[in-house]
Amino acid sequence: MKLKYTAAWVGLTAAAMVAATACGSDGARTAAETADKAVDKADTIMAALTRATDRTEKLGSAEVRTTTELDATGGEPISMDGTYSWGDGAAMDVEMDTAAAQMSALQDDPTTRVVMVDGAYYYDVDPQPNGPIAGKEWMRVDVSAVAGEAGADNMAANADPTATLRYLTASTEVEDLGEETVLGKKATHYRGSVGAEHIEKSKLTEAEKKAALAALEAGGGKLTCDIWVDGKDLPVRISQTGAGMTVNMDFVKFGATEKITAPPAAQTGDLTEQVRKQRDAAIGQ
Repeated sequence: MKLKYTAAWVGLTAAAMVAATACGSDGARTAAETADKAVDKADTIMAALTRATDRTEKLGSAEVRTTTELDATGGEPISMDGTYSWGDGAAMDVEMDTAAAQMSALQDDPTTRVVMVDGAYYYDVDPQPNGPIAGKEWMRVDVSAVAGEAGADNMAANADPTATLRYLTASTEVEDLGEETVLGKKATHYRGSVGAEHIEKSKLTEAEKKAALAALEAGGGKLTCDIWVDGKDLPVRISQTGAGMTVNMDFVKFGATEKITAPPAAQTGDLTEQVRKQRDAAIGQ
């Protein structure tokens, strides 16, 4: 069976990596602010983001709704609803819009279940008449075949929403845009930018700096991010624009999600090499 390499593969990776990249903005403080007030306000913002980082890290998982828009395709946003976990490495179990992800050739249902765990994607497809997934319910593809080795390493190093929050605390360009209602919750809207210069001068550990710089490189050097944090110091929404895409993730409910595991091997066919070859060929064009 020959697969068509499409933007859907990239979209899947982007959605899974919503919180795996640093964030940024071009906002600046007004000239009317005094230096002391600016420092006090910055300290307040950093304290709020630090509290959100600690709370989110402890909970380890969430029910999420995400959309990914790709500038290159201009097509319908790819939506995903389900579970995202970061307590023991990046993992997800979501229902994806089949048509928007260009997966209709492999799945008749309007949504396709996608599981990502242990460095691989698993797509719940219709059993095919021949080829590597003949008679199989699941199609397996290594994350590295979709995102490349650097992208897979980036995901592993930046597996959870606390990475976004932690890197944002290294920035000197974060604004408090005030209180807004998101998902029925009162939340404070923060917008910030972070670049390599912020990371290199930050108090992050060397390992965190390395991961952050890799994320920035993948996103084009400087990324823009909006974060809404509720009264319980938890992110309600993260919206990121950069590297030719816009990714939005809503956190519907934190914690208490089921453990994400890979489908049975007997029901799985592996298309890693086919996808890797088609990705390499598409990049080389």
